[in-house]
Amino acid sequence: MNKLIIMVFLLQGCTFYNPFTPLEVDKVTVVKYSPYLREHRAFISRTHLKILDNNKKYLFFYKKDTNDIAVLVQRKNTFFLYTLSNPKEKIYTLMTLRQEGHLYALKHFKSMGYEILSSPASKGYILTVSYKRYKGIKTLLFESKDYTRLLHLYRQAISKYRFNIIKKIQTPLPKSLILGYYRQYRKKTTDPKKLRELNKIAKKLQIKIPQPSQKKVQSSTLTPKKTEQKIIPKEREEEEIQSKKKSASWYDFAINQTEKQQTALPYTYYLHKASLDELESYLSKDSTQKSVSASAYKALLRKKEHLQEQCLLKEGSLEELIAAYKRNKNPVFKARIFSLIREKQLK
Repeated sequence: MNKLIIMVFLLQGCTFYNPFTPLEVDKVTVVKYSPYLREHRAFISRTHLKILDNNKKYLFFYKKDTNDIAVLVQRKNTFFLYTLSNPKEKIYTLMTLRQEGHLYALKHFKSMGYEILSSPASKGYILTVSYKRYKGIKTLLFESKDYTRLLHLYRQAISKYRFNIIKKIQTPLPKSLILGYYRQYRKKTTDPKKLRELNKIAKKLQIKIPQPSQKKVQSSTLTPKKTEQKIIPKEREEEEIQSKKKSASWYDFAINQTEKQQTALPYTYYLHKASLDELESYLSKDSTQKSVSASAYKALLRKKEHLQEQCLLKEGSLEELIAAYKRNKNPVFKARIFSLIREKQLK
């Protein structure tokens, strides 16, 4: 009889409401999938979250084997690891004692292949964190945008000097992910054909193309003066050869000393004088983290973030600046956003 009543309700089109339907809290969900971009998000409850490091209640991790990005939070004596780049991956939990802090959890997840991630952009990800109230629950909203496939295609186009690889792609790539890589190839390229291909790629990325100054163009067009060859007697030639031999040993010694100074004290240069490209290439080396202390390495990472912000303020698009402002709440970014909006309105 009960089965018949249920069948009648279903045939009449009635629906049943389940008040205990789980909300999208404390789990990773899919926002958008496309051939070149994958977007995920996770609402994680803020209640009883503990501070882990750098006055933050979360830490980002990266797994090299699967190219996954995860976020770690601690609630009471339990750690939770959510994989932001793969919703199908299970949530890892680790219970600890009171004496064991977050360093114990770091060692545990490191044995699983996870490492602390300081710069998600270096791996092809854009991550944003914000405070949101979701259906009455105070949460931390983590939004992940995976550009790894698109970034690989742009790097391939730049390294091979072939604009056709990314010509038909309409999905925009944030400049902050590719700008340093593009500048490296731009500096060392002198072939006109390769430069034309790089200019096309820069135009698609909305990167400002450097134009040669008029002084350099004029100096290159001028005919070089003929160098006068001095006729030196044989005796004078022999004296010069002997003096060169004597100075050669001192010259080699001076070069060795300068090389030792450069290798012994690179930290001060990269902390105060190095450009963004130089600093990124220096930090990408495996020997860098071993040669400096942990505090010095963190200072270099902060310097890199500062240079990236300055670069974003000068050359970033409106969407990139808005995403950065949501993340850092910097009033300088807010002023820059309003100035770009006014420029668009005037046009």
